[in-house]
Amino acid sequence: MSGAGRYTDGLQGGGTSVLYGRAAEQERLAGLLAEARAGRSGALLLRGEAGIGKTALLDWLAGTAAAPAEESTTGDRGTTDDRRVTGDGETAGDGREVRVLRVTGVEPEADLAFGGLVQLLWPVQDRLNALPAPQAAALRAILGTGREQRGPDRFLTGLAVLTVLAELAEDGPLLCLVDDAQWLDRATAEALLFAARRLAAEGVAMVLAGRDDDGFTAPGIPELTLPRLDFEDSSRLLADRGRAPALHSQIITESAGNPLALIEFDAARSDQPHQHAPLPVADRVSSAFRARIGGLPERTRLMMLIAAAEGRGDLPLLLRASELLGVDLGDLAEAERTGLMYVMGGAVTFRHPLIASATYQGAVLARRIAVHRALAEAATDPDCRARHLLAVATGPDQEAALELAAAGGRARGRTAYAAASGLFGQAARLTTDPRQRASWLAEAAALALAAGHAAQADRLAQEAGELADGKMCGLVDGLAGGLADDPAAGARVASVRAAVAFELGDRNEAAHSLLARVGDAAPNATLQEASGLLRTAAAYGWLAGDADAVRTAAARLATDAGAADPLVEGLERLCEDDAEHGLPLLTRFLERRPDPSGPRDADEEQAVRMLALTCGLLLGDDEAAHALASAEVRRCRSQALIGQLPYALDVLAQTQLLAGHHRDAAAAVTEAEEIARDTGMRRRLVRLGAVRARMGAIEGDARRVRELADATPRALRTGVDCALVLLDLGLGDFGSALSRLDPPPPGPDRYTWLSLSAAADQIEAAVRLGQPERAEEALRHCESWARATTAPWAQAVALRCRALIDDRPEPYAQALHLHEKGGRPFERARTELLYGEWLRRARRPNEAREVLRSAQATFERLRAEPWVRRAATELRAAGERRVAARVPAEKPIDRLTPQELQVVRLARGGSSSREIAAQLFLSRRTVEHHLYKAYPKLGVGSRRELARLDLG
Repeated sequence: MSGAGRYTDGLQGGGTSVLYGRAAEQERLAGLLAEARAGRSGALLLRGEAGIGKTALLDWLAGTAAAPAEESTTGDRGTTDDRRVTGDGETAGDGREVRVLRVTGVEPEADLAFGGLVQLLWPVQDRLNALPAPQAAALRAILGTGREQRGPDRFLTGLAVLTVLAELAEDGPLLCLVDDAQWLDRATAEALLFAARRLAAEGVAMVLAGRDDDGFTAPGIPELTLPRLDFEDSSRLLADRGRAPALHSQIITESAGNPLALIEFDAARSDQPHQHAPLPVADRVSSAFRARIGGLPERTRLMMLIAAAEGRGDLPLLLRASELLGVDLGDLAEAERTGLMYVMGGAVTFRHPLIASATYQGAVLARRIAVHRALAEAATDPDCRARHLLAVATGPDQEAALELAAAGGRARGRTAYAAASGLFGQAARLTTDPRQRASWLAEAAALALAAGHAAQADRLAQEAGELADGKMCGLVDGLAGGLADDPAAGARVASVRAAVAFELGDRNEAAHSLLARVGDAAPNATLQEASGLLRTAAAYGWLAGDADAVRTAAARLATDAGAADPLVEGLERLCEDDAEHGLPLLTRFLERRPDPSGPRDADEEQAVRMLALTCGLLLGDDEAAHALASAEVRRCRSQALIGQLPYALDVLAQTQLLAGHHRDAAAAVTEAEEIARDTGMRRRLVRLGAVRARMGAIEGDARRVRELADATPRALRTGVDCALVLLDLGLGDFGSALSRLDPPPPGPDRYTWLSLSAAADQIEAAVRLGQPERAEEALRHCESWARATTAPWAQAVALRCRALIDDRPEPYAQALHLHEKGGRPFERARTELLYGEWLRRARRPNEAREVLRSAQATFERLRAEPWVRRAATELRAAGERRVAARVPAEKPIDRLTPQELQVVRLARGGSSSREIAAQLFLSRRTVEHHLYKAYPKLGVGSRRELARLDLG
């Protein structure tokens, strides 16, 4: 497999192995390698301008890895081995081998999906058999070495990379070097960063190097920026090259301390003795390179141009293309002699990327096109051919467009969505078929959205929409009527535009644009197309709180599309505040969900699953919602669907919170937050704060709740505001609790479990303020919803609210009887507290103490501090002599971190370390590290002993 080779930054003296001015950086890198030798992992991003010495440091680190640990040195005169260490490994200080994997980003390959990952993993593909089947299939699909089919989640690749790195580290420390990271294709960069952020205890060191001005970002990875050399170190470098001290000052001034500039300006001084152009250092270095290239023979320049245009250093391809252009490998001799290029190991490489750029930019357009045409003709890889055909095209070109679209389809199949989006967008620019242009633009927008690039998706979707609407008819022949007579294409464009609008926060626009599309295309749309758009419009309308959109979708679905849908009809009934008929329809929807194995579109099936989870909570059937969420989490874990997992974990955390399992809820939210952060799901990340806010409100952590409220945008504050109502109530600030939220009008916002809980909280606040009349609307809403649901806890809460308003004991007793059927222990304890208060006021202290003790015990278990204090106060008032108003001491399980708790639970259930690693998207070593840390906290010494622990 041909590699891109490597470039050498000019940090070393000519012909020497000395690094100047990099003592601190060498020490940092040596420490990272030492940690890997000790079995601990870490990652670092080196940043700096072109020529600053990033590659030289990577070379030095590779050489250090090849030496025994006790011989590794750092400092200004730390040694470097200029050999490139391969995957064969070298002997480490502990007797085991240090394996070094290396990949270099290449600018022409930036749109070649997973090109960098192929370069990195090709030497170790024999280790794929040790991976879980879905992960092995993912990497084989990328490497082109298998026929396995895998799921559509792009982050499965990141998990597979993490696992294969951890497997390699089983043999000894692993050093992974990534040079010119700014030119990695996006799919490779995402996979490597996903793995880097999860490294913990495997013995893997990953060092990435990238320019500081090319937009490469690595959130969560520590960074080290390389400064320019000072005068002293610059002088030492020049002296090492034999330059007289009297000439140092001018060269150092011109180079501004950039090591590559020092060397190139020194080498070019005899030809350009007075160059002081006011250009950036990189531009002046490029100018120097162009001058040197211009002095080479024409045939050498052509051969260099072929190598620069090809970009990967693929020697067989270069030879085939050069034969078409009448040159050969011998014409590179002069470039090799002058040190501009190397030919070794079956690859052709430039000494530095700026040389390749200077070669390409210095050639006239006609020559560049001729070279790309020859490369396209000589290419055997279809993706490579498509890339060169794009460079040849100077206008519409249907052949190139079709090949680019095919390449986009292959990238999409490998889940390289960003690369696929770019390829479909380029195909759309070149096609001569206006209908294909609209279709490919829509596909590019959908893929950009899947890749997390909402702004790019918005731009592409708008352009596709203008074509579909016929607004660009004057510019595009053959599309005078838009896509009105092609309903399938129009539906696709409309769906993508709505999805983009929804992701960008304009949920109302998402719903109404789909409704408008159905109206425009009604004469030609099929029942399936219209039904799908209307169902999606109803979902967007519900989530946007737009009752009118839900009503319109329901009406059109029942009439225009000629179909009734229990989901849409149920949502429409709730918009009319008709819980009596709406909730049973949603129950029917849950019971009749389509078989996931049936022939359904993947996106539609995922939407059905998400709506099912939401409906479970809406119906108040916590057990069903928990079962659905648990099943969805298991499905996402087993299929490594990391992109879909945060939503499932969010719903699971809500059901765990409602069941009183706060530690489990916190662990689920922590995992969801990490994945949402890694995958760029910013809105999902914000919404996850509602669960943490609710926990904080129950526990009386006012600071945490208010910090979450301050960090949450107003448009997404509903969940946090509901938590603030509960916090106010627990702290006795009844006025704030009552006035903080207005009762939502009939519609979607009225029927969420959070708003229903807040209604019960505000009823209690109104009664305690002596203003029960302010609770009448909330009470009617609670009772209406409770009558329509079959959840005993919901009926109990409604009875508790009625008892508060009427000040009678019978509803309390009925409520406690219903609470005995299970569900929401916090609500049961609140009912017991209020009933105990009523009994105490009615001079029935013995009965009061009994229910108050039960309430206090539950509040203590939930660590609900304000409520513990209230129960203790009531117990004392009821004659209890020994009352401790404090949260119980920490249990062993409370000492675990969220991730340790997840690992321990799975291990206790019998899962192996490898199985746990696959489920939690960790390496096996990290799982065992968490168990090692958890055992002493729990007072056990092995997995076998976990079985006897109570982890409830």
